[in-house]
Amino acid sequence: MTLDQLENHRPARIAAVDTKDAVLLRLMEMGLVPGASVAVKKRAPFGGPLELQVGDYLLSIRTREARAFTVEQP
Repeated sequence: MTLDQLENHRPARIAAVDTKDAVLLRLMEMGLVPGASVAVKKRAPFGGPLELQVGDYLLSIRTREARAFTVEQP
């Protein structure tokens, strides 16, 4: 399952990242790395950005970028 498919408020761990884009490398620098715990807190309507809980902080990313992150639920 990819990050954009994760239900709101469900904890998950990042399993893999498809790093074809420089933006994704920047997101990895901000903590979205394999093994990191993540949860979707909010979703903007009509396929807009997702607000993520990554560790102790919130991060908003585009839906198309969220598709590059494979997650596993416990």
